[in-house]
Amino acid sequence: MSVVLSKIKSSPPPSLTKKKIKAQTEKMAEEIAELVNKLYANKKHSLLIVLQGMDSSGKDGVCKAVFRKTPPTMVHAHSFKKPSDEEFAHDFLWRVHKQAPAKGQVKIFVRSHYEDILIQRVHKWIGKKQVDNRIKAINAFETLLMEDNDTIVIKFYLHLSKQRQKEKLQERIDIPEKNYKHNDGDWEERKHWTKYMNAYQDAINRSEVPWHIVPSDSRWYRNYVVAKEVLKQLKALKEAYPVFAEKPQLDNNG
Repeated sequence: MSVVLSKIKSSPPPSLTKKKIKAQTEKMAEEIAELVNKLYANKKHSLLIVLQGMDSSGKDGVCKAVFRKTPPTMVHAHSFKKPSDEEFAHDFLWRVHKQAPAKGQVKIFVRSHYEDILIQRVHKWIGKKQVDNRIKAINAFETLLMEDNDTIVIKFYLHLSKQRQKEKLQERIDIPEKNYKHNDGDWEERKHWTKYMNAYQDAINRSEVPWHIVPSDSRWYRNYVVAKEVLKQLKALKEAYPVFAEKPQLDNNG
């Protein structure tokens, strides 16, 4: 069944309470840290988390909340900005493949390879044929990571309402502690909201690795939904700490 973003709520279910959900997220963050430690110890699998969403949807906030208990040596985030001249000179996945996680590692893409079929499509820097080719390449790339390198790929679309985005962008102007986040370009991109929604929806529906649509109007519920899915997929590995098949014999005379 095709995803229709306009029919999916961006707010949390009214039956949930913020205090209770935040406590559950905190507990899940502890469990995630332990499971990531096992992933790191075994080095049989890797985990790639893709975070996409409109400006101010909370990509950085998710990183901090879900992995707040995880040692920084075991999880790395990479934010994809405008390509450099060198990156523009190569195919669009060249810069992405270099950032794929090694076995035992968790990598978070804050924005990702999908930018090349979103912003470039919205501004008509690429045409339909190029979009189609890139979607095929993305599907092949993600399949390669999963099947050739035992990478778990989890993709989250942070589903923010247009009204809530306006409020959060305004906060960056009104609240001094958030001034550093302000970017005039975010307001310019907002003018293309409908085009972005259409581009996201098409990318989600043509993806072979399923997307998780995360209601993101409320930070506490957004973080909970992401943490719950990450924990679920890490648990499914059923990894234990590796132990010696035979204990090493040490020379204690030295």
